[in-house]
Amino acid sequence: MKQDWKPGTMVYPLPAVLVSCGSTPEDYNLITVAWTGTICSNPPMCYISVRPERHSHAILMKNMEFVINLTTEDMAYATDWCGVRSGKDYNKFQEMNLTPGKASVVNCPIVEESPLCIECKVKEVISLGSHDMFIADVVNVKADDKYLNSTGKWDLSASDPLVYLHGGYYGLGKKIGKFGWSVEKNKKK
Repeated sequence: MKQDWKPGTMVYPLPAVLVSCGSTPEDYNLITVAWTGTICSNPPMCYISVRPERHSHAILMKNMEFVINLTTEDMAYATDWCGVRSGKDYNKFQEMNLTPGKASVVNCPIVEESPLCIECKVKEVISLGSHDMFIADVVNVKADDKYLNSTGKWDLSASDPLVYLHGGYYGLGKKIGKFGWSVEKNKKK
């Protein structure tokens, strides 16, 4: 039997990402975000949602650029720490021994330890209530080549991605299929 609950945000799991922002080293900041995702394939677009009272919000509004840095199980502690500490009180890159790298298109840093860095330019900001949604065009993706497999295909699962599930951080379980496997024709001859 299912129970009725009050409306809430129960779409899980979500990627636990570090969003980097700021146009100068003095402004660089990291914010942990789980309210993020893809919203369009062509053109490639994604979003992040940030509370207006967060330190990063003003930086995002000023620069209108950010990088979504995917995280790994090895980055779990830093990911959590950057979400509960304010950038107005700490230099999060220094405190967590993370390396700010040069983005190719946007004027804010990437996180060198991240397996995948998605450079974004804000197209629109929508105030939704507790959060403002930053809708952005994806202008570049930087992928760490250490996750290329033996055939040269990039394999994000090899990085041990970190996800957020209703208050907890988790790694991924075993792969149980691939897109379209349920309708593939038998390839035996």
